[in-house]
Amino acid sequence: MSVFNTIKTYGRFGLGVGLRGFLRRKITLEEARAIVQELIEEREANFLRLVGRGIFDYTRSPYLPLLKLAGCEMGDIHNMVWSRGLEETLRALREAGVYFSFEEFKGLEPIVRNGQVISVYPQDFDNPYLQPYYHGQSGGTTGAATRVSFDLDHMVAAAPFDMLTRHAHDILGVPTAVWLGGSPGLIVILRSAILGHVPQKWFTDSTSLNLRMATAYLVLMGRLFGKSFPWPEPVKWDEAVVIARWAARTIKTHGTCVIRTMVSKALRVCVAAQEEGIDLTGVTFLVTGEPPTPGKVQGITSTGARCVPFYAFTEHGAIAGFGCARPADENDIHLSKDALALIQFPRRVPGSESTVDAFNFTSLLPTAPKLLLNVEMDDYGLIETRSCGCPLESYGFTEHLYRIRSFRKLTGGGPTLVGSKMAYILEEVLPSRFGGSPLDYQLLEEEDEGGFTRFSLVVNPKVHIFNETEVVETVLGALGKWQATQYHQAGMLRVRRMEPILTNRGKLLPIIPLDMARRIKSSSDT
Repeated sequence: MSVFNTIKTYGRFGLGVGLRGFLRRKITLEEARAIVQELIEEREANFLRLVGRGIFDYTRSPYLPLLKLAGCEMGDIHNMVWSRGLEETLRALREAGVYFSFEEFKGLEPIVRNGQVISVYPQDFDNPYLQPYYHGQSGGTTGAATRVSFDLDHMVAAAPFDMLTRHAHDILGVPTAVWLGGSPGLIVILRSAILGHVPQKWFTDSTSLNLRMATAYLVLMGRLFGKSFPWPEPVKWDEAVVIARWAARTIKTHGTCVIRTMVSKALRVCVAAQEEGIDLTGVTFLVTGEPPTPGKVQGITSTGARCVPFYAFTEHGAIAGFGCARPADENDIHLSKDALALIQFPRRVPGSESTVDAFNFTSLLPTAPKLLLNVEMDDYGLIETRSCGCPLESYGFTEHLYRIRSFRKLTGGGPTLVGSKMAYILEEVLPSRFGGSPLDYQLLEEEDEGGFTRFSLVVNPKVHIFNETEVVETVLGALGKWQATQYHQAGMLRVRRMEPILTNRGKLLPIIPLDMARRIKSSSDT
């Protein structure tokens, strides 16, 4: 998009579609509780309204051909919901072929049901009744980035859950800094206005001219309408000490602060703080973007800080889950069941014999940017309904998600790599044995000169290693006898001294498959 078109788009967003009214809106904690309680009580009715209007009354809906093949009409869904419940209805639809796999939703594979090829375009998933105020893109970590329209009403609809989760962790109204660029940072800043608490600092690593101009425009509009939005301050990934110093100053004056960022970026702040001798006790990191693995969380909490994860994907346009205040592990998430329904269904991991119980999501809010009905989002994990005793349970959020991982990053072209095991080796075994932090190690799939697949064990040059063979042997020993034998025989593992590769959103993924590495390189080149 040209600079002119970008400014024109944001101009409509700022002046023509109600930004003034949006910025004047503010909810209280009592209102947030009442809104969430009503949404949870009316989940089934909200689902039926969304299916009726957004699918059966919309001739371009991608779900209509699937429902026709399944022989399912609106009346059938209505009867199932009220007799069997929402989740059981979704499971029955999934078994009947009403779903989209991650690859199908992203346009990576053709959609075939009962021998028929179904033509679907990415824009067909857009909510047909959504006012497209602002466009963003998903991160595109394991597939093509998805263009998503955001609407001010959806930000308002998502705010109650955000407010309740902050209250549960006793961080509502606490001085906050944001280290996010592009669409995610802008959305966080805008949504903060509804909560009545604008971040003090907005650090960003985005350098695009279009983004800088558009962001500046919206900050000016916000200030014009009475909100003291912070100007974005450029902070590169290797300049995390800037944020650590801000935290230290804020703790000194306020005793506490919040930093909202991605997991790897939070760890970078903590590593920088340790190098400068900065105590981060009193800091709460709200983190997303990648699984908060034990190694990364330990690196964050070793500075005295707290680490609270939240689960989000751009296509939902809001937080899909927030960390439990009394967690069972480092990635214990309360599902945002007021806005989403979730079931699991077995699926084969691409390129392997492994099977996982993939998450299938369904939208419940009429303001959702994309209408999801049993759509995979590349993740799997465990779902558990239990009593935890934290405030979120009292609001009705009783479903817990944990051990969340991406199933497409389980393989790397050779013997199957179990993501959680490899993450443990890269983030705990190697730093403990050779020094450095989880930010210094990564497994990269590559092709050698003959076109053969090889795995490069990426080690940051700042880690002092005297014997690279010893590093390889440590990894193979931790993998186990069978996999170690496979890699030995194939000669597939070698050490590369370079800084680990980050995605264009700053994520540090333990395993970078070949296709992903190519996309990241192509994106950085352009």
